Amino acid sequence: MAGKLFGIGVGPGDPELLTVKAINAIKQLDVIIAPKTEKKDGSVALNIASQYIKPETEIVYQVFPMTVGFAEDDTAWQSNKQEILELLQAGKNVGFLTLGDPMFYSTYIYVFRLLQHEAVDIETIPGIPAFCAIGSATNTPIVEGDSILSIIPANMPEDRVRSALKTCDNAVLMKVYKNSDAVIDMLAEEGLAKQAVLASRCGLDDEVIIRDISGEKGRKLNYLSTILTRR
Repeated sequence: MAGKLFGIGVGPGDPELLTVKAINAIKQLDVIIAPKTEKKDGSVALNIASQYIKPETEIVYQVFPMTVGFAEDDTAWQSNKQEILELLQAGKNVGFLTLGDPMFYSTYIYVFRLLQHEAVDIETIPGIPAFCAIGSATNTPIVEGDSILSIIPANMPEDRVRSALKTCDNAVLMKVYKNSDAVIDMLAEEGLAKQAVLASRCGLDDEVIIRDISGEKGRKLNYLSTILTRR
């Protein structure tokens, strides 16, 4: 009998923020797929979940291209898909670990799309997104009443980011790390920098949280960086 694929959100960083459902799924896995990039060793998601993994569970690292968008016919994607399929066909329960929530800016979405039309049983288990953890960690309400919240990838063209900011009451800016200085300038020009909260690697040992980002240009940020701001 074929195994089952679990897409498991491990949350933003603190191992205690995994859900009971996620922990129970991890404990029944035969194989864990740990996504990593070509430039970095190890897997942050794997480290977060490590205390819940059985010693006998096999760990398979897969490198996923760090590209904009998703090309289904890409050699790397197809190779990873085939490896997962072979594990499932061997009757193994396979878990794909991902930071935050599996269906929120996650590599797992592409893995799911590759496998959803195969003869595969798939269960996706949600996790806490980073911006929710940041709101709680800093006691910052993210949205309330009839306010409008926008979730904005800050690596979009600047005019699109500015347009999105003008149509909402509160904003979450993701993927800030590559152009943080430009984002800080933009928020300052829009009058949003002083009430903004910037967080990098929330819940991890090297967490950085800054309130009022107006004077934070030039700071080197990790790749997991988010800004919450409100009008």
